[in-house]
Amino acid sequence: MRSFMPVAALAALTSAILPSPGNAADEIATLRAEFETLKIEYADRVTALEARIEELESASAGKADSGSPPRNLVDGQNSPSDPQIAGAQEAPPSTSRSTASAFNPAISLILGGTFVNTSEDPRSWRLSGFTPSDGEVGPGERSFNLDESELAVSANVDPYFTGTMIAALSAEDEIEVEEAYVRTLALPSGFTAKAGRFFSGLGYLNEVHRHAWDFIDQPFAYQVFFGGQYTQNGVQVKWLAPTDLFIELGAESGNGETFPATRRNATNGGTFFVHFGGDLGDSTSWRAGASYMDVRAADRAYEDSNQFGSLVVDSFTGKSRTWAVDAVLKWSPYGDLARRQLKVQGEYMHRREDGQLAFDVEALNLSDAYRSEQSGWYLQTVFQFLPRWRVGLRYDALDSGSPNVGLVSSGQLPPDAFPLLRSSNPERISLMFDWNPSEFSRLRAQYDWDDARAEGDRDRIFRLQYIFGIGAHGAHKY
Repeated sequence: MRSFMPVAALAALTSAILPSPGNAADEIATLRAEFETLKIEYADRVTALEARIEELESASAGKADSGSPPRNLVDGQNSPSDPQIAGAQEAPPSTSRSTASAFNPAISLILGGTFVNTSEDPRSWRLSGFTPSDGEVGPGERSFNLDESELAVSANVDPYFTGTMIAALSAEDEIEVEEAYVRTLALPSGFTAKAGRFFSGLGYLNEVHRHAWDFIDQPFAYQVFFGGQYTQNGVQVKWLAPTDLFIELGAESGNGETFPATRRNATNGGTFFVHFGGDLGDSTSWRAGASYMDVRAADRAYEDSNQFGSLVVDSFTGKSRTWAVDAVLKWSPYGDLARRQLKVQGEYMHRREDGQLAFDVEALNLSDAYRSEQSGWYLQTVFQFLPRWRVGLRYDALDSGSPNVGLVSSGQLPPDAFPLLRSSNPERISLMFDWNPSEFSRLRAQYDWDDARAEGDRDRIFRLQYIFGIGAHGAHKY
């Protein structure tokens, strides 16, 4: 009897380990369900990784377009960048994207708003001594205001081109296309080309979008010389030199639709710029540049009042030439931008216009020679003294010069017939303080001592601003 007990135990153990036909079918069904679940999770993970790769590709493309010197390359929250990114454009990617994520562009939305308090009536604010450019913004209306919102969509079209569209939505429910262009990714020898509508490479601040400014508004010089930001509807070509020292050359031309030019049937003049940059040790980087713009204006009209205080429309026809120099110096201990950093930035601009000035074109339509030389500059510094906390100081000034108006020199009209052209020297001091909870949000306070009015009344302006970014967040300009 005892001899059969091991055999019985072995049989019982075998029956316990080996499932019956019914149990095997249930286990197979369970395994198949688990397998299908893993397949779905794997597909979701692959899609997420593809989206992340696409976001990084867009960021890299943005850095290449900015053409920046070697170290502290990114403004705002700052992240390191490769100075030779443009060199990578010489060889296009070996494969193109073929998954569903290839049709998902990077999308971002910038929301902003302000609170304004002024000591003078903001409706009477204007920059004296200069013909209006329609880009003078002033302090804005008192109390709470919805600021401009910005919607951006961008993606690589294929291994050879990338496309970007940025639209501004004003508080007055108006939509304006700020930029809409295609840019090359695979031109050889450090060349890139851009076509469409884009912010010109003229100067330094012109290419920086509003949400990335260090102060709530632009310096006076940009407002009177370019109507805010000079936009090209045309083409641009850049070349990045294959040298240790950052050297970038650029040229562009367009239809002249924006101030100080007027639209022409063909191209309207040209803009040329050169940028240099490099590192000074482990903690300091710099960039400097020079720019020149030569455009034409035909019947560039603006409103003024005559010697009797009546509203008239005058216009300018002739050449407008502007040259500018800019410089930026950045310091952060051993490149640690997140903890502490200092930025010093400045630009000087000089404009000369020669041609004919017409008075009261809708009635008298008197015309004679006109020539003016005007200049403007600003200098600002921003110091991040603690992580996410910054303070800044800016001084900007203008010199309208003494324009030579032929209608006045000949005695046909008195000087009071052109009140907007009286010599003036507007200036302003701005103090800024902001907190950046993350790279997607910014809260700022700014106080201005503003001497822009011809009457000499100093305006004391206090503003609060919020900026929030939603969605993809590409690299900012150096």
